[in-house]
Parts: sequence; C-alpha cells; structure tokens
Amino acid sequence: MSTYGTTRHHHSPAAQAFSARERVTDYHTTLFRRLIWDGTVPLEIRVDTKELPANSDRGLESYFIQAPRVSYLPLLMPEIRRFFTDLVFDETSAKDLKDDDWWFDTPDGTLLKWHWPIGLIYDNYTISASVKNPTSLPSSTVTPLRLMLHLASPPQDKLLLSPTAEACKQAFMGQLKEADFIRWGNTKRITGLRKQDQDGIWEGIKEHNFDDYWRVASKVTPTSAPNRTQSPGPPPSSASMHTRPPSAEPSGSSDREGAYNVRSVPVRLYLPDGPVIQDLAPPLLEDGTPHTLSHYLSIHVPLLFPPRPPAPPPSRSNPNPQPPPVPQLACVLIQGVVTPLESEMAWLGACMAGADGWVNVCVGINNG
Repeated sequence: MSTYGTTRHHHSPAAQAFSARERVTDYHTTLFRRLIWDGTVPLEIRVDTKELPANSDRGLESYFIQAPRVSYLPLLMPEIRRFFTDLVFDETSAKDLKDDDWWFDTPDGTLLKWHWPIGLIYDNYTISASVKNPTSLPSSTVTPLRLMLHLASPPQDKLLLSPTAEACKQAFMGQLKEADFIRWGNTKRITGLRKQDQDGIWEGIKEHNFDDYWRVASKVTPTSAPNRTQSPGPPPSSASMHTRPPSAEPSGSSDREGAYNVRSVPVRLYLPDGPVIQDLAPPLLEDGTPHTLSHYLSIHVPLLFPPRPPAPPPSRSNPNPQPPPVPQLACVLIQGVVTPLESEMAWLGACMAGADGWVNVCVGINNG
C-alpha cells in the first residue's frame, strides 16, 4: 500500500493534462472511498459463562462475524441476538433477556464503546496490544477480536449511551456535525440537509449501502475533483505535483469546496492506552506546502515521530548529503492500513475518513 497518498503525474499539453487528471481524480477518490467502505474486521463473540442462562447449549459458545468497519455494535445486536436465541439460550430464559442490559468488553477487561465505529475499535485494540507485545503492524495473520458479551448490569457511566440503534444514530449525527464544523467552520451543510437526507445517510450506514450513503454524504464532505468552468492554465511543474495526491488540488482550482480548501481536516489521534488527541490540521502549512501526516505527528507526538533533522552541508566528498535516518519507533494505522508518513492530510481527509467524517489515526509501537 505504499502508493497511499503519493501519485506521480506524467504531463502532456495543458488541456490533455487537465482532462486526464480530472478523470484519474474521480476514479481514485471513489476507489479509495469504496475500499474503506467495504473494509471488514473479524469478531469472535462469546457470552460470559457466568451469565449464561440455565439450560443454555454451551457447545456453541462462540459466534463469528465479519463486521463492516464503518458499522457500529448496536447495529449488529439483532443478528447476534438471533444466533444466541436460536442456538444457545433456552427459549424460556431468552424471553427474559433485555437487549438494553447487554454490553461488551474484551477478555482483558477493556470496555467497548457503543459510539465508536467497529473498525476504530479493532484498530485501537490492535495498537494497545502492540505495547504489551511490540510487533510490526499489522500482523501478517489477521485474528478475530474476541468480544465478551455480558447480559446484565451494564456500566452506564462508562458506555455513555444505550445500545439502541436510535441512540447510535444520534451519536453518529453528532460526530458528522462536529466534523462539518471543523472542516468548514460551520455546520450549515449538515443542518441544511432535509430530514429525509439525514435519515438517508444513516440508513446507508445501517444497511451498509455505499451508494445510498454517498448520495447524501457527497453534499457534506469536500469534493475531490476540481469543477472548473474555465479552461485550465498550463500544467503544474513536476516538482509541484510530485507528491500531490490526485484526490484534490490546491489553490489553482476554482472548486471552493475541494479537499485543499477546507479550514481543517477532522483528525483524531489515538495512542495506545492513552488519551485521544484532537487538534486542527489545516491542509496547507503557512508556507503553502502540503501538511503531511509526518509533520502532524512530529508536532503532537515528537518522541515517537521525531522531526527529520536537516541534511549536513555538502562537501567535496559528499556533494549531495542526505539527512540522517529517523528511527521508526512507531507506525500508523488508518482504517487498518499502515499509512505512509508522507501522506498529505488533505488527501487523508478526502479518501481515508470514516463514514462519520473523521480520520482516525491510531499509533502502534513497532518491534524495537
């Protein structure tokens, strides 16, 4: 996946270059968004043996599911309940079980949050495990995340919301509004949607329907392909486009809602067993250069991602010196992908954000 965030362009005359870039832009943006949408993670769900109702079939203690990354645990509850009700629980006992009392944690006691996307839950657990057992991420073998299902006494003060689809929808819409504000400086695009559209964007998540979701989400998220009404100027030099992703173009575009024209990219940084860091991530730095993931990390977690030192002065023996290598103490997972640090924040915001509009950057520890 080393091509994430970096694409080279081979330039031809101006009009041809513009036309080709526009087609590639549309294709690449849709491709990556589709890949993110179709991503899944394996889950193994077991009921706490101490809470199994009497007369349960203990021979079928685990339920395996390949869950969409963009989905949420409350949306899996009907399918999970059907399995355990039909095959595990005694019929009489099952009638007394209330879904509102169900909750999940991991075998080591990590409580799972209802309002986190399932992909974020998986990645966050992966990076936390990397502290206890440092290894290169991701593992060559994808293993199911083991979830323990509890049937009573949910810790409401830690779960923050009930396990209902409606409560999850409200939390999701709140995340969309916050991302909208960070991206544009207001929430007009979300609050201006008709109720039919607001319900439609959630139905796209609920039914895992890419087309239904993006039919509405495209009105909120930044467009990636420039929408020029005038003839393009001369093609940019190879130096300026060398690391420019095809998903968005900076100030040369008349598209005022392109990925490089947002106020800030909605980003959250997750550290192993640590706090969640949220700060503004403008698409361009003050000097006009693209804001990269490397720069963002070196500012917020410099001990794990130290800034690259400058190259030594040239000499006769070494007329073109290179900066000394930086130790790779940690790596980054975004949507389960080990992401190159040279990826641009604007590109990540356009192509690698979750369905709620956020780029969730999970930092894992490399094998020392």
